[in-house]
Amino acid sequence: MEPGSRPRRNSIFAFFFLIVVVLVVVGAFTLIQRRAQYRALAKETETLAIPTVTVIHATAEKGQEDLVLPGTMQAYVESPIYARTSGYVKKWYHDIGTRVRAGEPLADIDTPEVDQQLSQARAELATAQANANLSRITATRFQELIKTDGVSKQEVDNAVGDLAAKEAIVNSAEANVRRLQELEGFKRVAAPFSGVITRRQTDIGQLVNAGNGGASQELFSLSQTDPLRVYVNVPEAYAPSIHAGLSAYLELTQYAGKKFEGKVVRTAESIELASRTLRVEVDVPNHAGELLPGGYAQVHLAVQVGGERVQVPVNALLFRAEGLRAIVVDGNHKLRLQAITIGRDYGTTLEVLQGITSSDWIVLNPADSLDDGETVNVKEMQQKPAPAPANSQPPSPANQGAKPAAKSGAAH
Repeated sequence: MEPGSRPRRNSIFAFFFLIVVVLVVVGAFTLIQRRAQYRALAKETETLAIPTVTVIHATAEKGQEDLVLPGTMQAYVESPIYARTSGYVKKWYHDIGTRVRAGEPLADIDTPEVDQQLSQARAELATAQANANLSRITATRFQELIKTDGVSKQEVDNAVGDLAAKEAIVNSAEANVRRLQELEGFKRVAAPFSGVITRRQTDIGQLVNAGNGGASQELFSLSQTDPLRVYVNVPEAYAPSIHAGLSAYLELTQYAGKKFEGKVVRTAESIELASRTLRVEVDVPNHAGELLPGGYAQVHLAVQVGGERVQVPVNALLFRAEGLRAIVVDGNHKLRLQAITIGRDYGTTLEVLQGITSSDWIVLNPADSLDDGETVNVKEMQQKPAPAPANSQPPSPANQGAKPAAKSGAAH
């Protein structure tokens, strides 16, 4: 063997050995990289198998709010005026819209029949008084004669009895005269209280009869419009917050931006079975006469809300056979189907009275496939301040966007 062949062979061997080592290292690195990719793929597949849901917080409402309900304004006192005597309308003094005081004349009635009856009654009274006077003289004379045995006891008793009968006839005639005199006094129709005339249903020459003979016999309609009554039906859920003295005010379309202050004066103290509402009376001063009976108004009641009440979007609720549900995510990313009690409907949002709080995570647009106890990934949706509902004050934004301490790491 030539001396230079051995080093050359060793170099070739070292070269091939180095190539083998490089191939082994590259193969090992490739295997490790593929294993890492497999693990990442398995983890990603496992992660994708868990559904991701969008969550929001319910919006807390203010502890005190204006409960807004529709109401119809009514006169504090409203009375139809009828004739108390029969005859013809001789004159009327006031038309619709006239404000009158108590005792002020409204109309005069001509009553010729009553006048004749009064004249006849007075004549009958005079006859009865004359007969009674004669009986009194006779009885007095007989009582003196019996002392001298000039008349019998029977004759005296007859005279005394005749006097008593004649005095009773006088009393009856006097009562009849007084009755007809009172009817004469009803010839002038007067206002029983101060108010405004809202209807006049009579005219000169119209024949009217005494008493309530129906709508056609009504002469006037008189209303007391200061203050005004407004009746509203309060939902049963708010009944405990309603009491006498509670502040209230009216808003009318024709007086934009103006509030007519009033207060609750009484309640029915009973829930109506048909509507499940409490009937409430609100009295409002009306010195300027701006409020008209029969008009529509929105009544704002400053109710104190008991407990926490929140608002949630309508697309955060799930309708199940067992009832309305909201899906709540707990700190362990587990779902809980929570039964809720709803209050007012604001259109895009609903008031929730019971079941959830402002600190709960609520699933937005929940799928029907979600089930109780299911694990999910959560994605928090950035919330904007809730718009003020049409019939409520804006909810307090204090709790919006605040995460509970126990769930601060739940969203990502």
